[in-house]
Amino acid sequence: MPSAFFVVLAIQFLSTLADNAFLIVAIARVLELAEADWRIPLLKIGFTLFYVVLAPLVGPVSDAFRKGRVMLTANGFKVVAMGLLLVGLDPLLAIVVAGLGSAVYAPAKYGLMTELLPAQDLVRGNGFFEGATVSAVILGTALGGLLISPVMPRLDWPVIPGMAAPAPTALVAGMLTLLTLNGLATVMCLAVADSGARYDPHSIHPGLLVQRFWRENAILWRDALGGLSMSVTTLLWGVGATLQLIVLRWAHESLGLPLEQAAYLQGVTAAGVVGGAVLASHHVSLAHTVRLLPLGVLLGLLIPTLLLATSVLTAALLLVLVGALAGFFVVPMNALLQHRGYTLLTAGRSIAVQGFNENAGMLLMLWLYAGATAVGIPLDSLVIGFGALVTVGMLVIMLAHQLRHQPAFR
Repeated sequence: MPSAFFVVLAIQFLSTLADNAFLIVAIARVLELAEADWRIPLLKIGFTLFYVVLAPLVGPVSDAFRKGRVMLTANGFKVVAMGLLLVGLDPLLAIVVAGLGSAVYAPAKYGLMTELLPAQDLVRGNGFFEGATVSAVILGTALGGLLISPVMPRLDWPVIPGMAAPAPTALVAGMLTLLTLNGLATVMCLAVADSGARYDPHSIHPGLLVQRFWRENAILWRDALGGLSMSVTTLLWGVGATLQLIVLRWAHESLGLPLEQAAYLQGVTAAGVVGGAVLASHHVSLAHTVRLLPLGVLLGLLIPTLLLATSVLTAALLLVLVGALAGFFVVPMNALLQHRGYTLLTAGRSIAVQGFNENAGMLLMLWLYAGATAVGIPLDSLVIGFGALVTVGMLVIMLAHQLRHQPAFR
């Protein structure tokens, strides 16, 4: 692996660490303000929104400039977002700005990885990347729990001349910590090496960008392996984003844990994902990725077993198992999708198409969860419903793949 890859890996770790802690702190701020429960999934929706809205633009932007400079600008938005939260503005506004930075950042970081690594190293590289990412998720959720816990020092709001004092909070020290982490990730982007890859310039007219994006979207969906892998990752990213919030709520309602301890339990799932990702990086090649499809069905069947847990230990073991299975399955699928996207399109544009579809799935699932929470659907029904969705969805994907590869159906 080239040294430039590990620089990107370090920035990814630090940025993801701050993002996941930010979500916990933002949820704590919503609870502090005694806002409605359905406002919590709106935080995740706000973070995801620009991934979908800006999808036609971020790919060409990523390809038009040095990706290190794009990453620098994107992390700058995250610094601004933390500043907005620190001065007492609405946490939803702050997390939307952070989401803008993440939407710009994603094609650059993943595109740079495909430029730096040959195809035969992509599964291994994704194993490193997903391992670092999910390790950051584990530590980020744990850090978020720590930042909202009573052990943090009580600090006053920074004084902003001409602004009214915001509602009282115990989260100022945590917000300052996150501002520091994002600032460090931004500075580290200056050390990102230029891969040397260059692409033909294209018009940035909005209408032409949208037309081009939809053509590229169709190219990837119509490709046999590209469409298959994107179906899987879109389904699982959508359900996974929602389950992240469901686990927090379930830990509170079923196990009686406060938010900071529920955040630690959520991180246990990510620990399992790290283990699964490491195993996949050593034992699964791109050529054998399609053979893993039955694991998606098994994953859907495992989700409702969370309702059987009556203790923190049992819950932790189940979450580790679900996470490990997800990591072992999704990492090779993600590598296959990146390889097909880079082959058919370009690094930045393929990642933008991938991000659009996966985050559109996340938005749909999060809106469904927010609506279900607003109308009072019980948590048990939601867990069973999302497990059934994964199971049925994977069975449909497997059937469609089999039909597509039978000569009579070509």
